Amino acid sequence: MPKEIGFALPVIGESVPAGNDWIHEVKYDGYRLRVVRNGNRVKLITKNGHDWTKRYPWIVETALNIREEHFVIDGEAVILGVDGMSDFDALHSRQEDHEVQLYAFDCLAFGGDDLTGLPLHMRKTNLMQLLRGRSQGIFVAPFEAGPIGPELFDAACKMGLEGLVSKHRERAYRFGRCDHWIKNKNRNHPAYTRVMESF
Repeated sequence: MPKEIGFALPVIGESVPAGNDWIHEVKYDGYRLRVVRNGNRVKLITKNGHDWTKRYPWIVETALNIREEHFVIDGEAVILGVDGMSDFDALHSRQEDHEVQLYAFDCLAFGGDDLTGLPLHMRKTNLMQLLRGRSQGIFVAPFEAGPIGPELFDAACKMGLEGLVSKHRERAYRFGRCDHWIKNKNRNHPAYTRVMESF
Protein backbone atom coordinates (compact mmCIF):
# COMPACT_ATOMS: atom_id res chain seq x y z
CA MET A 1 0.00 0.00 0.00
CA PRO A 2 1.25 3.54 -0.68
CA LYS A 3 2.26 5.88 2.09
CA GLU A 4 -0.33 8.52 3.00
CA ILE A 5 -0.44 10.92 0.04
CA GLY A 6 -2.47 13.93 -0.96
CA PHE A 7 -4.91 14.27 -3.81
CA ALA A 8 -4.08 15.07 -7.42
CA LEU A 9 -6.02 18.18 -8.42
CA PRO A 10 -6.82 19.52 -11.89
CA VAL A 11 -5.97 22.93 -13.27
CA ILE A 12 -8.59 25.04 -15.06
CA GLY A 13 -8.24 24.73 -18.82
CA GLU A 14 -8.81 27.27 -21.56
CA SER A 15 -9.74 24.49 -23.99
CA VAL A 16 -10.15 20.71 -24.07
CA PRO A 17 -7.05 18.78 -25.23
CA ALA A 18 -7.67 17.04 -28.54
CA GLY A 19 -4.59 14.83 -28.84
CA ASN A 20 -4.38 11.05 -28.81
CA ASP A 21 -2.64 10.97 -25.42
CA TRP A 22 -5.60 12.25 -23.41
CA ILE A 23 -8.32 10.45 -21.47
CA HIS A 24 -11.54 12.41 -20.89
CA GLU A 25 -13.90 11.95 -17.93
CA VAL A 26 -17.25 13.61 -17.31
CA LYS A 27 -17.05 15.88 -14.25
CA TYR A 28 -19.71 14.83 -11.76
CA ASP A 29 -21.10 17.31 -9.25
CA GLY A 30 -20.18 15.83 -5.90
CA TYR A 31 -17.50 15.53 -3.22
CA ARG A 32 -14.01 14.23 -3.93
CA LEU A 33 -13.41 11.09 -1.89
CA ARG A 34 -10.78 8.42 -1.39
CA VAL A 35 -11.72 4.87 -0.39
CA VAL A 36 -9.04 2.95 1.51
CA ARG A 37 -9.49 -0.72 2.38
CA ASN A 38 -7.09 -2.71 4.56
CA GLY A 39 -8.48 -6.16 5.28
CA ASN A 40 -11.85 -5.80 7.00
CA ARG A 41 -11.42 -2.05 7.60
CA VAL A 42 -12.55 0.70 5.22
CA LYS A 43 -11.97 4.45 5.50
CA LEU A 44 -13.48 7.25 3.41
CA ILE A 45 -11.26 10.33 3.35
CA THR A 46 -12.03 13.73 1.81
CA LYS A 47 -9.42 15.86 0.07
CA ASN A 48 -9.30 18.06 3.19
CA GLY A 49 -8.50 15.05 5.36
CA HIS A 50 -11.91 14.53 6.97
CA ASP A 51 -13.00 10.98 7.83
CA TRP A 52 -16.43 10.39 6.30
CA THR A 53 -16.52 6.63 6.81
CA LYS A 54 -19.73 6.76 8.84
CA ARG A 55 -21.40 9.18 6.46
CA TYR A 56 -21.75 6.97 3.37
CA PRO A 57 -22.66 3.38 4.35
CA TRP A 58 -23.38 2.17 0.79
CA ILE A 59 -19.83 2.98 -0.33
CA VAL A 60 -18.35 1.25 2.74
CA GLU A 61 -20.53 -1.85 2.27
CA THR A 62 -19.59 -2.09 -1.40
CA ALA A 63 -15.89 -1.74 -0.60
CA LEU A 64 -16.13 -4.59 1.92
CA ASN A 65 -17.85 -6.80 -0.64
CA ILE A 66 -15.02 -6.49 -3.16
CA ARG A 67 -12.97 -9.68 -3.27
CA GLU A 68 -9.63 -7.85 -3.08
CA GLU A 69 -8.96 -6.83 0.52
CA HIS A 70 -6.30 -4.16 -0.01
CA PHE A 71 -6.85 -1.19 -2.32
CA VAL A 72 -7.10 2.58 -2.58
CA ILE A 73 -9.62 4.20 -4.95
CA ASP A 74 -9.97 7.86 -5.90
CA GLY A 75 -13.35 9.18 -7.03
CA GLU A 76 -16.35 11.43 -6.58
CA ALA A 77 -19.15 10.82 -4.07
CA VAL A 78 -22.50 11.56 -5.75
CA ILE A 79 -26.24 11.08 -5.50
CA LEU A 80 -27.86 10.20 -8.80
CA GLY A 81 -31.26 11.62 -9.67
CA VAL A 82 -33.96 9.74 -11.56
CA ASP A 83 -32.44 11.14 -14.77
CA GLY A 84 -29.09 9.53 -13.96
CA MET A 85 -27.41 12.89 -13.36
CA SER A 86 -25.65 13.86 -10.14
CA ASP A 87 -27.77 15.89 -7.73
CA PHE A 88 -25.52 18.15 -5.64
CA ASP A 89 -28.39 19.69 -3.66
CA ALA A 90 -29.50 16.25 -2.47
CA LEU A 91 -25.90 15.36 -1.59
CA HIS A 92 -25.32 18.60 0.31
CA SER A 93 -28.59 18.31 2.25
CA ARG A 94 -27.37 15.16 4.06
CA GLN A 95 -30.94 13.80 3.93
CA GLU A 96 -29.99 10.88 1.67
CA ASP A 97 -26.50 9.86 2.80
CA HIS A 98 -27.52 6.21 2.44
CA GLU A 99 -27.94 6.74 -1.33
CA VAL A 100 -24.49 8.22 -1.95
CA GLN A 101 -22.34 6.22 -4.38
CA LEU A 102 -18.79 6.59 -5.69
CA TYR A 103 -17.86 7.28 -9.30
CA ALA A 104 -14.35 5.81 -9.23
CA PHE A 105 -11.82 7.24 -11.67
CA ASP A 106 -8.42 6.13 -10.33
CA CYS A 107 -6.80 3.21 -8.52
CA LEU A 108 -3.82 4.15 -6.35
CA ALA A 109 -3.19 0.76 -4.78
CA PHE A 110 -4.23 -2.80 -5.60
CA GLY A 111 -3.40 -5.94 -3.66
CA GLY A 112 -1.02 -4.03 -1.43
CA ASP A 113 0.97 -2.65 -4.37
CA ASP A 114 1.46 1.10 -4.78
CA LEU A 115 0.24 2.07 -8.27
CA THR A 116 0.81 5.82 -8.06
CA GLY A 117 3.99 5.63 -10.14
CA LEU A 118 2.24 3.88 -13.02
CA PRO A 119 0.82 5.77 -16.02
CA LEU A 120 -2.87 6.61 -15.84
CA HIS A 121 -3.94 4.10 -18.50
CA MET A 122 -2.45 1.26 -16.44
CA ARG A 123 -4.13 2.51 -13.28
CA LYS A 124 -7.42 2.60 -15.20
CA THR A 125 -6.89 -1.03 -16.23
CA ASN A 126 -6.36 -2.02 -12.60
CA LEU A 127 -9.45 -0.05 -11.57
CA MET A 128 -11.61 -1.84 -14.12
CA GLN A 129 -10.25 -5.19 -12.95
CA LEU A 130 -10.93 -4.32 -9.31
CA LEU A 131 -14.50 -3.17 -9.96
CA ARG A 132 -15.46 -5.50 -12.81
CA GLY A 133 -19.16 -6.28 -12.88
CA ARG A 134 -20.09 -3.60 -10.34
CA SER A 135 -22.72 -1.07 -11.37
CA GLN A 136 -23.78 0.32 -7.98
CA GLY A 137 -22.19 1.55 -4.77
CA ILE A 138 -18.72 1.95 -6.28
CA PHE A 139 -18.26 1.77 -10.03
CA VAL A 140 -15.93 2.97 -12.78
CA ALA A 141 -16.66 6.47 -14.03
CA PRO A 142 -17.14 6.42 -17.83
CA PHE A 143 -14.29 7.83 -19.89
CA GLU A 144 -13.25 8.25 -23.51
CA ALA A 145 -9.75 8.42 -24.98
CA GLY A 146 -8.23 10.37 -27.84
CA PRO A 147 -9.13 13.45 -29.89
CA ILE A 148 -12.86 13.19 -29.11
CA GLY A 149 -12.43 15.52 -26.10
CA PRO A 150 -13.81 18.80 -27.55
CA GLU A 151 -16.86 17.03 -28.99
CA LEU A 152 -17.45 15.23 -25.71
CA PHE A 153 -17.27 18.52 -23.82
CA ASP A 154 -19.86 20.11 -26.12
CA ALA A 155 -22.14 17.10 -25.63
CA ALA A 156 -21.70 17.23 -21.84
CA CYS A 157 -22.66 20.90 -21.80
CA LYS A 158 -25.76 20.27 -23.90
CA MET A 159 -26.77 17.53 -21.45
CA GLY A 160 -26.41 19.96 -18.54
CA LEU A 161 -23.40 18.23 -16.99
CA GLU A 162 -20.75 20.08 -14.99
CA GLY A 163 -17.97 19.67 -17.51
CA LEU A 164 -15.00 17.50 -18.41
CA VAL A 165 -11.66 16.53 -16.86
CA SER A 166 -8.95 15.54 -19.34
CA LYS A 167 -5.91 13.59 -18.11
CA HIS A 168 -2.70 12.60 -19.87
CA ARG A 169 -2.67 8.84 -20.22
CA GLU A 170 1.07 8.40 -19.58
CA ARG A 171 1.45 10.40 -16.37
CA ALA A 172 1.87 9.09 -12.84
CA TYR A 173 -0.40 10.15 -9.96
CA ARG A 174 1.02 13.30 -8.34
CA PHE A 175 -0.03 15.29 -5.29
CA GLY A 176 -1.36 18.83 -5.77
CA ARG A 177 -2.26 20.80 -8.90
CA CYS A 178 -1.31 18.86 -12.01
CA ASP A 179 -0.96 20.41 -15.46
CA HIS A 180 -1.70 16.97 -16.92
CA TRP A 181 -5.21 17.04 -15.33
CA ILE A 182 -7.22 19.75 -17.08
CA LYS A 183 -10.74 20.69 -16.01
CA ASN A 184 -13.10 22.50 -18.38
CA LYS A 185 -16.36 23.68 -16.80
CA ASN A 186 -19.77 24.18 -18.30
CA ARG A 187 -20.36 27.90 -17.69
CA ASN A 188 -24.12 27.34 -17.53
CA HIS A 189 -23.91 24.77 -14.74
CA PRO A 190 -24.65 25.83 -11.13
CA ALA A 191 -21.24 24.53 -10.02
CA TYR A 192 -19.54 27.20 -12.12
CA THR A 193 -20.66 29.95 -9.77
CA ARG A 194 -20.88 27.95 -6.56
CA VAL A 195 -18.54 29.38 -3.95
CA MET A 196 -17.93 26.11 -2.11
CA GLU A 197 -17.25 23.27 -4.52
CA SER A 198 -16.49 20.61 -1.97
CA PHE A 199 -15.47 19.91 1.63
